[in-house]
Amino acid sequence: MKAMVFAAGLGTRLRPLTEDRPKALVTLGGHTLLEIALIRLKAFGVDEAIVNAHHFADQIVSFLAANRNFGMRIEVSREETLLDTGGGLKNAAWFFLEPGVDADEPFLVHNVDVLSSIDLARMVAFHRNQDALATLAVQSRATSRPLLFDAEGRLVQRAIAAKSAAAPDGSAQSHEPLAFSGIHIISPRIFAKLDEEGAFSIVEAYLRLANQGERILGFRADGAYWRDLGRLEHLRDAERDLASGRYPEG
Repeated sequence: MKAMVFAAGLGTRLRPLTEDRPKALVTLGGHTLLEIALIRLKAFGVDEAIVNAHHFADQIVSFLAANRNFGMRIEVSREETLLDTGGGLKNAAWFFLEPGVDADEPFLVHNVDVLSSIDLARMVAFHRNQDALATLAVQSRATSRPLLFDAEGRLVQRAIAAKSAAAPDGSAQSHEPLAFSGIHIISPRIFAKLDEEGAFSIVEAYLRLANQGERILGFRADGAYWRDLGRLEHLRDAERDLASGRYPEG
């Protein structure tokens, strides 16, 4: 299975740690965030991955070479200018559309600054069984950027009110606000539908596609451990989780 690790961000919320290195090479428990993400993906069954890079990109290339790509095939997608998540994914489309690759075989996308125990096998099985275009790991937890899902688990829109919002057709319908966890399963056929150019958010593209009737689904992962590692205080919290055994794979 193939995967992409989003690692091109500037890591401004992790300064001063990112003043001389990319966010992907910040360490947690003695291991870089990139290593943690790649080893988790490899344990799941990913054997080919692409990592996008911008800030101190050469350091990422050197790190992967020094570790022999952790026994995987790993490509680096360099971004001369930041392309955001959607643009970064589209820029790496060639990797998922290579000759001989099954066009129906989904791939996994994982933020480098996410630590989780979300069941990737169940998530992929769910994606396949539901014939989704994209499946987002979501949880019922506090977030500043909730997404709304209907009773069938389909993405509707960004949350406006805390508990409900109107459906796209204007009818009154209750939807559930959920937090996206930075882990997605995507079908390669999405690339033919990404009309956006340059830098753009993949979530905004998901919202557009959902409103056009595409199956963009939420996979409930409420019971799983999850932590954002994009801030210094969150990194310290994760260190405590590792030390205490709260993170089940730490």
